[in-house]
Amino acid sequence: MSELTSSQKIGMAALFQNRVIRTILLSVLFLQIGIWVRNYSILLYVIEKTNENPVAVSLISVAEFAPIFLFSFIGGAFADRWKPKKTMIWCDVLSAVSILAVLITLFFGSWKMIFFATLVSSILSQFSQPAGMKLFKLHVPTELVQMGMSMYQTVFALFMILGPILGTFVYQRFGIMAAIAVMGIAFLCSAAVLFMLPADPVTPEEKPKTTLMQEIQEGFRYVWNSRTLSLLGGCFAMAGLAIGLTQPLGVFLITERLGLPKEDLQWLMTAFGIGMILGGGITVGMARKIRPQTLLAIGLAASAIGFVGMGLSTAFWLTLTAQLFSGLFMPSIQIGINTMILQNTEEAFIGRVNGILNPIFMGAMVITMSASGWLKTHLSIVYMYELSALLLVAGILTMLPLMRKDAADGGLKQNV
Repeated sequence: MSELTSSQKIGMAALFQNRVIRTILLSVLFLQIGIWVRNYSILLYVIEKTNENPVAVSLISVAEFAPIFLFSFIGGAFADRWKPKKTMIWCDVLSAVSILAVLITLFFGSWKMIFFATLVSSILSQFSQPAGMKLFKLHVPTELVQMGMSMYQTVFALFMILGPILGTFVYQRFGIMAAIAVMGIAFLCSAAVLFMLPADPVTPEEKPKTTLMQEIQEGFRYVWNSRTLSLLGGCFAMAGLAIGLTQPLGVFLITERLGLPKEDLQWLMTAFGIGMILGGGITVGMARKIRPQTLLAIGLAASAIGFVGMGLSTAFWLTLTAQLFSGLFMPSIQIGINTMILQNTEEAFIGRVNGILNPIFMGAMVITMSASGWLKTHLSIVYMYELSALLLVAGILTMLPLMRKDAADGGLKQNV
């Protein structure tokens, strides 16, 4: 790993001089192309094949999100056992192989195998994603971690807008066969790029043999015994509850609060995506000046303000502005969380910590997503958005002990 000799060198130039960051960003670019073409082409194909059967359409979401609950703990534990570079390459190759299997079955008319492509690549991502975090921990200097995460999240934000357009275009213009071919090629390109990563470190000492269950239990104990990680888990839960509560309600903002046709929901999504792209760019510049817990708190506070604005607004321009504002600070939340995990977790536990904290967020989100329809029949949409804002404020309150400790440590350093 190259070391930076002065703080002046820490900037965009130093960021892109780091081979690991460059390689992971290029790999993520190919992966996002494959994932978004997969998501939208399969969605449109299933809608077409089943005459808009809601059960069949919902199964796509099940295939996409169920592995997060079922395989996150296991994937995180195996990511800590296996070599990260090799793990990521094999995950991309196996995703491409699963796509090839689906392509072959489509030739013989068995279209239902299309769900298999989503399921397999979603499962493999539970192994690949924590391995990528381990590579950041191993090869990226501490000073560049937050900026690297900012660029990483900016790529995701960019595809929030470009992804649906790309996926829809490929399917409508070329059909499902071409879309599946694009997916397979994208996953193989990602695997090829990952060969440019530094070799996995060799661990000469023999570790005592443990079972997978023992290692998962060690991961839970590690999170529980770390004050920072356990508080971060509480913050995850609050943020998940807040986002899940409002996730299905966007269409009601359009139809009930604004009195507009439901098709105008696309403009809310566009405003959020634009906000995320701009926010990712801004956060790259601010990342090395602001501590991750402060960045996370700012993001949560801004999202709370955005939710209040969206709930109260009866003007389309004001709702769009509030949505843009929320999107602007969403990268701060994601970057703050990932940086805190990397800075406060030993390399040997990175996979398991990811595998434990991510399902907390997803589980909380699914709970309130499931309840939001019922709550909507008993509460005004205004109250629903204000309740979401309060949950985000609760998330900030869970982080206050860390922010106070950080301020105290900073004061001590100045006195010294």
